[in-house]
Amino acid sequence: MAVKEKVVLITGSARGIGKTAARMFLQNGAKVVICDVNEAQLEAAEKDLNPDGKLPLLTVAADVSKRESMDLAVKKITEMWGRVDVLINNAGITRDAMLNKMTEQAFDQVISVNLKGVFNATQAVLPVMTAQGKGAIINTSSIVATYGNIGQTNYAAAKAGMIGMTKTWAKELGRKGITVNAVAPGFTMTEMLATVPANILDGIKDKTPMKRLGAPEDIGNAYMFLASDNATFVTGQVLGVDGGLVL
Repeated sequence: MAVKEKVVLITGSARGIGKTAARMFLQNGAKVVICDVNEAQLEAAEKDLNPDGKLPLLTVAADVSKRESMDLAVKKITEMWGRVDVLINNAGITRDAMLNKMTEQAFDQVISVNLKGVFNATQAVLPVMTAQGKGAIINTSSIVATYGNIGQTNYAAAKAGMIGMTKTWAKELGRKGITVNAVAPGFTMTEMLATVPANILDGIKDKTPMKRLGAPEDIGNAYMFLASDNATFVTGQVLGVDGGLVL
């Protein structure tokens, strides 16, 4: 993939899909920024990804739900490398509950991180990408954005809103040389799914044409393509990576 030397900012990358993607970009010659609100997990991720300190990896603690935090993060990146070529809006949380039991706090928390966080991070990198005359923004949505999911009113709303922003920004930013796309993962085996009972996971596998759950690397490969020079004429798209589950 043509990502060598690109500066790639991945939010929510202290673990899970984000951390796996960071490793993949490093292996393919990119300069990677891992960004997360959890400083302890971020430190552990840095040690794991770059044990000898020789790889082009920058660690930035930031809260995507706070605009000033993302502005400071982008400032650190440009001071280090002078540019931001790729933004992967990967950060996300869940606060699941049935509609009649979901608290206003739980709703607001998910919207703040999963939707407003995407807005904050993208606005923060936009002046840099505009000045460069090119860039790639990749938003991590979900299959629940289109199909819904029991107990995830807040999460589904945020992920659906993200698709709306993706298509709007693709129209606005194309003239600036910036592509904007979304990846919509299906059920992917990360720490978030580790607490789900085995019988439920087996049921999901059975309903999936590929007869397995997604791996973080499956999502990372989608990120890699959309971030690469091979996708400079791809914008406004939602790439489903779900093993055919939605079929």
